[in-house]
Amino acid sequence: MKSVSKALARRTLLAAAACVLAPCAAPAQGARPRASITTVANFDPAVWERLQRQGPRPAAYVFTTTYCPTCPAVFEQLQAFITASRRKVELAAVVMDVQGDRALAHAHHYAGATRIYAFDGFEPEIRHAVDPTWRAVTPYVVLLGRHGALQRRTGPPDAAMLTAWLV
Repeated sequence: MKSVSKALARRTLLAAAACVLAPCAAPAQGARPRASITTVANFDPAVWERLQRQGPRPAAYVFTTTYCPTCPAVFEQLQAFITASRRKVELAAVVMDVQGDRALAHAHHYAGATRIYAFDGFEPEIRHAVDPTWRAVTPYVVLLGRHGALQRRTGPPDAAMLTAWLV
């Protein structure tokens, strides 16, 4: 059991290092996953509370806007880390500035997402429910560990954060 845990920790650390050291590396042509999401789920304070209590774990939520120039790269970094870890992980994009199916127009930026959410309601109230200290800067990443531990960060998560999340 100990060797399995060490092997998982080593694989997770290597995947995190690769993602942090090469976040802008272009994937091989045709290697990028295609967006297959065809529906958008509403996101409000009640949904966020339910996801924290009963949602899939581990999970990564990338809060983004349609005009965020760095959000797709952070999403790709997380997607690459998850793929390298060989773990089943919820990876969701939460679009803050469009509602409903209008978020699908931006789904190509979030290839590999397991779900796309769109803010439904008063944006400052929803943001406050996610994190009262969050100043609406994107990308905002929330990692929910398998035992419910939350980690939050504006910008890309570092290797230590990613490793702690999946171990």
